[in-house]
Amino acid sequence: MGVCLEMSRVEETAQRPLRTGHGAHRGQREEHRLKPVPLYNCRMSLEKKDARRTEQRLAASKKLDRMTAIEIVRLMNREDRKVAAAVGRELPAIARAVDAIAGAMRGGGRWIYVGAGSSGRMAVLDAAECPPTFGIMRKQMVALIAGGRRAVTGAVEGAEDSPANGARDLRRLKLGRRDVVVGIAASGTTPYVLGAMKFARSRGATTIAVMANQNMPLARLAKIAIAAGVGAEVLTGSTRLKAGTSQKMVLNMLSTAVMVRLGHAYENLMIDAVLTNEKLEERGVRILMEASGARVSQAEDALQAAGHNMRVGLVMLKLGVNAREARKRLAAARGDLRLALGE
Repeated sequence: MGVCLEMSRVEETAQRPLRTGHGAHRGQREEHRLKPVPLYNCRMSLEKKDARRTEQRLAASKKLDRMTAIEIVRLMNREDRKVAAAVGRELPAIARAVDAIAGAMRGGGRWIYVGAGSSGRMAVLDAAECPPTFGIMRKQMVALIAGGRRAVTGAVEGAEDSPANGARDLRRLKLGRRDVVVGIAASGTTPYVLGAMKFARSRGATTIAVMANQNMPLARLAKIAIAAGVGAEVLTGSTRLKAGTSQKMVLNMLSTAVMVRLGHAYENLMIDAVLTNEKLEERGVRILMEASGARVSQAEDALQAAGHNMRVGLVMLKLGVNAREARKRLAAARGDLRLALGE
């Protein structure tokens, strides 16, 4: 007899409490695995309408395979216009998530993304770009993707189907109460992410969910749920499309707003960017010129004297002090650039 993993089992995984402490058997796993069920049960489930809007068919694209190139791209463009509006409806939740993440990081906690497939790859991208953009340490922002590094560039069969692996990967990071876990799953039902979020809750970490469907199991495991309901995809079930775009927009907002709130920008300038090549060196000079009103030669000299630290360089230029004095003022202000500048 064939077997499958039934959706109701995924939801049960999200809702069933963990057995921990003295009440748990020795060696008992903290995660509940999805159990195989007979194939005919799956057929019965498939006969019901899928509650996930991202898995439903879009009426406007039912003749997609007969459309011309311009008709396809016009339709996709029209559908994409709905994404910003869907994300806009979630702005209050996104702002709460920003405050929660910033608060956790101020307290020494880490920001940990957990995702699978396209969602996981976007998480990996965001976590990779923040250290050079905002000058944070890589260990402060981590991304876990089902299947590990191989899954970044290719599909890893069955990687997202195990809630136990999600919990295992967080356990390896020695997850603690000060950390915040952001689970990303377009469907809101991905077992790997559900397992990770359930484990995070058991450890007292703050949990945030980013989804493209509403009222899903993932939301029930999150302290803050962000569900940008973008609806059905032009290509049915291909959540790398509108759902993926919405997730990228949400992640852009989270990472940018969190880092700004943590003081990693001056005005709208990337004052903490790591200058690792000629293009970025030139950007650093332009940033100092824009922020201080200095000439090119002055900005270049200050950046050189500051050891390519734009914070130090800006204090030097605006207050007319040397690099040593600029560092002292920043230290006295505990890194608060505006305070060090007397602003």
